[in-house]
Amino acid sequence: METLVSQNQLTDWRDHALKLEQAVQGVIVGQDKAIRHITIAIFARGHVLLEGGVGVGKTTLLQSIARGIGGSYERIEGTVDLMPNDLVYHTYLGSDGRPQIDEGPLLRSGERLSVFFFNEINRARPQVHALMLRVMAERHLHAFKREYRLPHMVVFADRNQVEKNETFEIPSAARDRFMMEIPIHIPDDRDLRRALMFDTRFQHAETLTQQVPSGILQYDQLNAFSDLLQRHIQASETLEEYALDLWEATQDPARFGITLDSADIHRLVQAGASPRGMGMLLKAARVHAWLMNREHVYPEDIHAVFHEIIAHRLVFQSMYENRRTALSRELTSRILAHIAVPAR
Repeated sequence: METLVSQNQLTDWRDHALKLEQAVQGVIVGQDKAIRHITIAIFARGHVLLEGGVGVGKTTLLQSIARGIGGSYERIEGTVDLMPNDLVYHTYLGSDGRPQIDEGPLLRSGERLSVFFFNEINRARPQVHALMLRVMAERHLHAFKREYRLPHMVVFADRNQVEKNETFEIPSAARDRFMMEIPIHIPDDRDLRRALMFDTRFQHAETLTQQVPSGILQYDQLNAFSDLLQRHIQASETLEEYALDLWEATQDPARFGITLDSADIHRLVQAGASPRGMGMLLKAARVHAWLMNREHVYPEDIHAVFHEIIAHRLVFQSMYENRRTALSRELTSRILAHIAVPAR
């Protein structure tokens, strides 16, 4: 009986997950792959870095996701003068001319907070990063002489990758706290570009997000369902051995005969994927298998999320760091191409 209930839950939640994807794809065109990866992160309960330029629709995308899963959406802008306390509270002069204190963006929605967007996180100072990363890990914060719990919060952050002045790059240990780094790029398709340029409906973000039905998912039940999903989707011993080979290839790619045309493979990698990262890889792969209506993880489930979960965790020698985006894409592709895929 318990197995039947679990199976019904898995089917029902999958239907709603696909409905959410379809609704968001209707207002955010040309980003189907990114939307699928965000769906995976939501059900794996992992935080996300967004990779992409200015004006590609990241804010509209996240507002649409927040509307679809329910709960509250909060946002803060990274600036060089942002202080940790700005996440927690803000001060202002009241109508009586006296200083007033209100809860800041992390706290004002309380336990209803489901999506928190930190725009241009690398413009903020390391002290701000430290507080944000601690809250991401613990999902609670003590302030105003009380404990604020944020059990349903998923953090999305993007980095200004063009300007280098007054920016503070996120160190590798901090990047490892994010489950995925998901690219949001301008669509290549010319018809989609034409629509984004000339169709006026894409120029009104608030109207677009209102087209997504509210509460497709129940944000305050995602944690419990994620645990159920992770218990239900299985990985064979052969699949586990394959994942271990992939892990070792991120640490010492030369040992597996992997080469790159644009870098010395023996000097490239300073540190490969972490145990946390590999655990997140399998969590995400289980979610992908579930979305594909399978009860077991296949290699293609790992392939579907490998770059997004592993690339930002790779630590390159300093001489290669300024090319890390291109090199990490090339290296993860070569790893998947060289490591033998097990038969099902």
